[in-house]
Amino acid sequence: MLKTDRCRVVGAMSGTSLDGVDAAEIVTDGHEVFEFGPSAFFPYTPAQRDTLKGALGKWPEDDIADVCELIETVHAQALIGFEAAELVGFHGQTLAHDPKGKQGAPRTHQAGDGAILAEVLGKPVVWDFRTADVQMGGEGAPLAPFYHFALAKHMKATAPIAILNLGGVGNITWVDPSQPLPETEGALLAFDTGPANAPLNDLMLEKTGNPFDKNGVTASKGVVNEQVITEFLNHPYFFRMAPKSLDRDDFSALNTAVADLSLEDAAATLTMACAASVAEGLKQCPQPPTQLLVTGGGRLNATLMKMIADRTDLPVAPIEDAGFDGDMLEAQAFAFLAVRVAKGLPTSASGTTGVAAAIGGGTLSRP
Repeated sequence: MLKTDRCRVVGAMSGTSLDGVDAAEIVTDGHEVFEFGPSAFFPYTPAQRDTLKGALGKWPEDDIADVCELIETVHAQALIGFEAAELVGFHGQTLAHDPKGKQGAPRTHQAGDGAILAEVLGKPVVWDFRTADVQMGGEGAPLAPFYHFALAKHMKATAPIAILNLGGVGNITWVDPSQPLPETEGALLAFDTGPANAPLNDLMLEKTGNPFDKNGVTASKGVVNEQVITEFLNHPYFFRMAPKSLDRDDFSALNTAVADLSLEDAAATLTMACAASVAEGLKQCPQPPTQLLVTGGGRLNATLMKMIADRTDLPVAPIEDAGFDGDMLEAQAFAFLAVRVAKGLPTSASGTTGVAAAIGGGTLSRP
């Protein structure tokens, strides 16, 4: 369906941190990234954020028509300005994620209808990226690793690197750039490390009205409660082998565990929980990466970045140090994946989601 091998495509991502919609344009053939185009951020209002938060954990059979309309409307507003793009990658908003079928059949739920967006934007839209992977026995997440592989090639890395995304949930991709393709065995290992910004953001919003701990200032004034961290690291999730994935609220007990601490101590403890889970995750990598490049909102938290560096004993840097945009990496990833879906290429493999074989997910809707 693509007019040329190279495609100008825009991707949109609304993450578990519920801050808003990231939209970013790239030029790619689904293998290489040739150009990084414009980007935009469209924040949710406090009322919209409350609506989305109230819908977390809900499935398509629940009454969420208003939530879907909100998601589609805000995404349309964010994407309408990308007139040069010939294709759209629309992730939607993850409300529930149960790849192991704890509540019945394995499934995942990203709210928002790409077919509606295709009509509104007048462009083909690729969406529902995760369902096929889950149906084939995969975790359905994380899906950015194939894009991370392309970035490692773009920066001409010669030794293994790791890209750590700190959104609401943390996820890491270990990349061996010497391999020819992302689906090649041993090229990638990816998994969710544990909670990242979500518990801290929830704490700050509840206690201060601010949606996050800017630059980690509050946490920097507190003392970590080591008992909470020890109990946190005894969670069964950390004993599961990768690939593995989380729902945003799988560690909701963590906020309960710090409820009696001062704001500063609670913030320090939740920040350390993120750093400790990253360190635990790195133990599962085939070999230590030469560097840890951090993307997502967590890279802007100086206290968190220092805790990760201290806990992992690795060079830790924001992904901007490698020349990339840490705010827009996930949106770019779904632009990249949209082209792969349109070309019938795999979007996940056993090393990234645990799926039985390399598989291409996604649904293509035309206007």
